[in-house]
Amino acid sequence: MSVRFESQKDLDRESKAVKLFCDEYNLTSEKLSPNDIDFKIYKDGKFLFYLEVKGRIRNLQDCFPLPIAVRKLLKMTDKKQDGVILWACLDGIVFSRVENLKGEIRIGGRIRREGSANDIELMSYYNNSSNFKFLQYEKF
Repeated sequence: MSVRFESQKDLDRESKAVKLFCDEYNLTSEKLSPNDIDFKIYKDGKFLFYLEVKGRIRNLQDCFPLPIAVRKLLKMTDKKQDGVILWACLDGIVFSRVENLKGEIRIGGRIRREGSANDIELMSYYNNSSNFKFLQYEKF
């Protein structure tokens, strides 16, 4: 069994991103279990789609190519429901419906950490296109 590496900071970034997304479109979210897709998204109590949130420790202007593990995409499509992938950047979010994504698949990931089974794996990378939408956090 692999170790979970999500920190409180990661979870806070995820919550902030989902709040911005839901507030913008008048939606609500339901957090799912740690081994599932991240959220179910609703409008007026009606289920709309699944949402997977990926952290991206970069500003929106420098966030591409956007990475996601192919296993996450498979998990999303196995749901047989609409899905959206959202990347939570430092200054905002970028997102797209899964069926609109067009990218490159190759082995990638991050530097291997002890106890992790998923640091080096089959990844999908996406360059900027008209399929992506952007929202920025308010600056105070």
